[in-house]
Amino acid sequence: MENKKVNYSKFLVPLIIVMALMFFWNLSRNINDVLIPYLKRACQLTDFQSSLVQSAFFGAYFVVALPAGWYIQKKGYRNGIITGLLIAAIGAFLFYPAAETRVYSLFLIALFVMAAGFAVLEVTASPYITKLGDPEGASSRLSMAAAIGSLGATIAPSLAALLLLHEEDVAQATIDAFSAIELETFLSSEADLVKPPYIILGAILVVIAIIVVFTKLPSIQEEQGGDKKPLLDILKFKHTLYGVGAEFFYVGAEVGIVSFIIRYAKWFNLPELTEQKSAQYITAFMALVLIGRLLGVYILKRFKPQHVLAFCSISAFIMVFLAIITNGYFSLTCLSIVGFFTSIIYPIIFSLSMKDLKEYTKTGSSVFLLGIVGGAIVPPLMGYISDTVGIKYSFIIPLVCYVYLLFFALKGHVVKIKA
Repeated sequence: MENKKVNYSKFLVPLIIVMALMFFWNLSRNINDVLIPYLKRACQLTDFQSSLVQSAFFGAYFVVALPAGWYIQKKGYRNGIITGLLIAAIGAFLFYPAAETRVYSLFLIALFVMAAGFAVLEVTASPYITKLGDPEGASSRLSMAAAIGSLGATIAPSLAALLLLHEEDVAQATIDAFSAIELETFLSSEADLVKPPYIILGAILVVIAIIVVFTKLPSIQEEQGGDKKPLLDILKFKHTLYGVGAEFFYVGAEVGIVSFIIRYAKWFNLPELTEQKSAQYITAFMALVLIGRLLGVYILKRFKPQHVLAFCSISAFIMVFLAIITNGYFSLTCLSIVGFFTSIIYPIIFSLSMKDLKEYTKTGSSVFLLGIVGGAIVPPLMGYISDTVGIKYSFIIPLVCYVYLLFFALKGHVVKIKA
C-alpha cells in the first residue's frame, strides 16, 4: 500500500502539468472561432480569407503530427513537452508583430507556428497520460484530461469575445464612411486588441516550460515489440481508410460550423444580436460537447458504437438542415445543438477504424491523425460558398460531411482486408 501512495504522489505533478496543457491548447484552438470575425474586420477580409485561420491552424497539425511522433520517440516525452511549449509560445508572441503591421499572412504564420507547438504537445500528452499511473486507470485519466480540455474549449469563445469583439458592433457602412486617416486609426486600434491576450498566453506557456525544465518528470520507456509497420501497408485495411475519411469530415464539419456561427448570426441582421453575444452560441456548442462526452461513457456501454454513430450523424444532419431552412435564434440554437450530437463521434470512429489492425495499430493510429486536415479544408470551402452564393448555402457542406459519417456507420466500418 505504501508503494502505491508513493507512486501516486510521483505522478501527481506531471498529471497536473499535462492536463493544464490540454486546457490551454483547447482554449487557444477555440479562440480561433472568434478570431475569424475579428480578423475579418481588422484586416478587411472576405469570408474565404478569414476562414484561412483554420487552414493555418489545422494545416499545422497535419504537417507536424507524424514528425512530432518521431521526435518524441527519439527525445522522450519530457523534451516533447518542453519543445511543444516553446514553439507554441513563439507562435503566440508572433501575434505582436502581426498586429503591428496588420499583414494577414503574418497572423497565419503565427497561428501555424503556435499550432505546430500544440501538435507536438497533443501527440505527447495522450500516450504520456496513459503511462502516468497504473494501466487500469488509463482510460479514467484520459477521460478526465478530455473533460479539462473541453472546459478550456467551452470558456474560450466567451473569453475571446470579451477581449476581441465590441459590446456594440461597428457597422461596415460606418467603416466604409471613414476617411483614410480615420480608417487607419480604427484598424490600428482593432489590431491592438489582439496583442495582450496572446502575449499573456505566450508568457503562460513559457512559465509552464520553465516549470517542466525544473520538475523531475518520470522517464518512461516505450514498449518494445510494437514497432510501426510501413505506412503503405495500411492501404489493405479499407475500413481504416474509410475511418480517415470519417475523421476528415467529422473535424471539418465541427470546425466549419463553429467558424461561421458568428458570421451567420450577423446575416440575420438582428440589432440586439451583436458579435459578442453571438459568440455565446459557440460557447453553448462547446458546452454541449462536454456534456455529450460525459454522457457518452454510459451510452457507449449500452449501445453498439456504429448504431450510436448512425444516430448522431442523422441527428446532426437534421439540426444543420433545420438551421438552413429557419432563421434567427431558432436557427442558431439548432447549430449549437449539433455540438451534443457530435461530442462522442471521435472515439467511435477511432475505435471502429482501429478494429482488427493488431500489429498495424500504431501505423493505423498515425494515419488516422491525418484526417484532422478536414479542419483546414472545410472552412475555406464554406467561406468560398458564402462569398459567392450566400452564408446559408455554405452549411450544405456540413450536411455532406454527416452523410459520409452515416455511410461509415452503416457500411464503411465493416472490416475488409485486401489480400
